Amino acid sequence: MQEEKKTLGESLNRFGRISRPANVVLTAFLGIMTLLSVIPFILVIVISFSDSEMILKNGYKFIPEKFSLEAYQMIFADGAVFKSFGTTIFITVVGTLIGVFLMSTFAYTLSRRSYAYRGFLSKYSIMPMLFSGGMIGNYIVIVNILGLRNSIWSLILPLAMSTFSIMILRTFYQMSVPEALIESAYVDGASEWTIYFKIILPLSLPGLATIALFLTLGYWNDWFSALLYIDNNQIVPLQYLLMKMETNIEFIANNAGKMGLTTTGALPTETIKMAVVVLSTAPILIAYPFFQKYFIGGLTVGAVKE
Repeated sequence: MQEEKKTLGESLNRFGRISRPANVVLTAFLGIMTLLSVIPFILVIVISFSDSEMILKNGYKFIPEKFSLEAYQMIFADGAVFKSFGTTIFITVVGTLIGVFLMSTFAYTLSRRSYAYRGFLSKYSIMPMLFSGGMIGNYIVIVNILGLRNSIWSLILPLAMSTFSIMILRTFYQMSVPEALIESAYVDGASEWTIYFKIILPLSLPGLATIALFLTLGYWNDWFSALLYIDNNQIVPLQYLLMKMETNIEFIANNAGKMGLTTTGALPTETIKMAVVVLSTAPILIAYPFFQKYFIGGLTVGAVKE
């Protein structure tokens, strides 16, 4: 019997291996794809620190002829960017926490086969994926019914729930959390909240981290909500502020002659565009490695003894 198990294990190991030539080819291919993804962003960073006149004269180069902080000095000139950074960080952190809590609890409810209204709530949550109220309907609800115009909550609540993320978490609970753990907790007298916080959440870190990353990207990159609901410059998020700055500078540069201006030719329009990309992307690139360590499976392997 042991010999049969050993033979089966060896055959499975051989099945999962790849040959050395194939390994070299795959490594080279993935390395090339990685470079093709990273090199453009490196070029963007270099351009953002380059002198605008040299770029207009000689074009883009990986090694700039002259370094300059002019683009960043113009962006950070009046201090509005720092306020927007704080607003965006608050929106991202609070929105991610609220979204993860709401979607994880709702998905846990849908994953329980014993719950009486599971079918109704599943259909109710899937409906918005098929039929949307549209932008006008969303605007009426947020502004007229909820009264959240010029409120920071108008940037948080609309993105806090996602049917797609709920379905991902529901499937994760069903596939990764053994029913035997929940049943044994019931036998020991644990309540639903105790089961959720002490059993479900610790075993669901990969799924929760994935949803948290989706929410973080959504909140950090969101500018359209501010365009619809925010007129107060004190709570404008970073993405919307950077987009307005870039649009205004480009408009002034393109219409300098009509406006009777003579010094706008020195405006670093190209470097400002690249600086905007760096400022809007760098925080996400820094935060991503902290989420990636949870993108693994098998946390529940061995949780239930056979």
